[in-house]
Amino acid sequence: MLTTLNTSYTDTRAADLAWALGREPLPALATLDLELDGANLQLRLLGASHQVLVEQEQGRCSETVACIPGSSTPLPLGVAKRVDDWEYEFAARVEVLSPGSFEGRAQELLALVCDHPNGLAGVFPGSPHAFTAMLAQRHDGHVHWRTWHAYPQDGQLVATRTRVGTRVPAGRCGRLSRSGV
Repeated sequence: MLTTLNTSYTDTRAADLAWALGREPLPALATLDLELDGANLQLRLLGASHQVLVEQEQGRCSETVACIPGSSTPLPLGVAKRVDDWEYEFAARVEVLSPGSFEGRAQELLALVCDHPNGLAGVFPGSPHAFTAMLAQRHDGHVHWRTWHAYPQDGQLVATRTRVGTRVPAGRCGRLSRSGV
């Protein structure tokens, strides 16, 4: 699903993004509710990027990647956490592209997300290549989502990947002896 976000595009940068786990829902400009094999997701486009809310039998989890005033947690390259009965993995990277490459990549990503039933993309007015896009799926008992945050003024594209699922109880993965055999 593609939408035009009803807000003005502010001149933010990839370096302004912050990451937070467990925040309450923030005001959203667009949402997409999904049910993926027992997991309820809400993809949320914020005026300052994205938030994902996940609810399963084991509980709730939320991820926020946005320009959050006063936040002291910058966007990490990677996070792996155990929260209650959840395993959470997050990775982010910033791509710097030439203007022509940026426009092509932006069009490619928007087409991918807009044509997908589990995709949500929002374009900011005034810049067709300023957008936030999200795509979710369920695979091997885990919920996965990817996001893209485009900053055309700097030729920067922030890509994130997240995986959330239930913890595997101790002993189910086997054990190694002290000798490693």
